[in-house]
Amino acid sequence: MQWKLTYRLLAVACAAVVMAGCATAPPFDYTAYKESRPRSILVLPPLNSTPEVYAPYSVLSQATFPLAESGYYVLPVTLVTETFRENGMTQPAEMHGVSREKLRQIFGADAALYVNISKYGSSFQVVNSVTVVTADAKLVDLKTGKQLWTGSATASSEEGQNNQQQGGLAGLLIAAIVKQVIASTTDQSHKIAGMAANRLMSAGQKNGMLYGPRSPNYGKD
Repeated sequence: MQWKLTYRLLAVACAAVVMAGCATAPPFDYTAYKESRPRSILVLPPLNSTPEVYAPYSVLSQATFPLAESGYYVLPVTLVTETFRENGMTQPAEMHGVSREKLRQIFGADAALYVNISKYGSSFQVVNSVTVVTADAKLVDLKTGKQLWTGSATASSEEGQNNQQQGGLAGLLIAAIVKQVIASTTDQSHKIAGMAANRLMSAGQKNGMLYGPRSPNYGKD
């Protein structure tokens, strides 16, 4: 009878795996987003929760493209940053603390995108070197103060890579060191940040941002 018990345990385990696979994130409630339908977006310089000082500049410089491709007018990030500096604000935390009324008065945008970077850079993982960028964001209506959307995205240098290495432990360690050096000298984090920014800010993804009025897909999502 032992095989029957084993079969039952296996069946329970398989059912648990299937249920876990089905436990995906629930659909995002786009009610407020569709009521607002912002045309222009102000991207505030990102908050940086990492030790990498260049992280905010890297993500910010690559934020305009996916938003513009999604059909929005995006205020030039250089102009936005310079306007804040002229008003005595040089740190993203200060900029994020400005009231929505003031932001709308100064920039005239319909909505503001608040971004936070939680991971940025390369690090050793056992016998490997991996570059990871993670960011989350929220879109706020500057007229009403309502939160229209929130999301998160991660990108890694390991995506699509074949991790089968030859040469034993010594070979793995050498490969990891080489990858770390290449990542540091070629600023691989900036490339990975671009991938993360595209995933975070591009429309047409599950629970992602909606298409803007300049897109042919506007109103279809």
